[in-house]
Amino acid sequence: MPNIALFKQDGTQNGEVTLNDAIFGIEPNENVVFDAIIMQRASLRQGNHAVKNRSAVRGGGRKPWRQKGTGRARQGSIRSPQWRGGGVVFGPTPRSYSYKLPKKVRRLAIKSVLSNKVIEQDLIVVDALKFDAPKTKEFAQVLTNLHVDTKVLVVIENDNDFAALSARNLPGVTVITAENLNVLDVVSHTKLVLTQTALTKVEEVLA
Repeated sequence: MPNIALFKQDGTQNGEVTLNDAIFGIEPNENVVFDAIIMQRASLRQGNHAVKNRSAVRGGGRKPWRQKGTGRARQGSIRSPQWRGGGVVFGPTPRSYSYKLPKKVRRLAIKSVLSNKVIEQDLIVVDALKFDAPKTKEFAQVLTNLHVDTKVLVVIENDNDFAALSARNLPGVTVITAENLNVLDVVSHTKLVLTQTALTKVEEVLA
């Protein structure tokens, strides 16, 4: 099982933590990760595009001219698709783009991105992130202590509201709970910071 350093908020090392090899030590599967990212991005699409078909366009109730005898092509409505201002044929309608991958595939994807963070040495574990009040400056100092100067995803426990509020205004910093850990967020950030409690929760869920 891989061991990595355990840090305090002030950046000093506080021993080591042993990672679950079945979660943080597997061979990353790039194809599965790609599929998971496409699934998440599809689920984020609003799908609220819409056009007006013949029934939704205003007007066109009266037949524009009689059926026979005019020499012109027969027409039943001025809102037919071939008319200017007519309804649209086969246009987009509101829909959901979301779909689900099998549970085993989703688990393999998140394990792959977590293992890749360990391989790239972009995973940092801190014993705790404790703040007496929401303080952006204090959170920024913690990141400086940990030598984090790029986009970072911070995973915390559920009841740590002060930490989430402290990082809210920091550019390039995203804070989520262990239950909401997902593939897209992990690959979208260079560094991954986990509290020790959040790490335990992640291993419980994925083990």
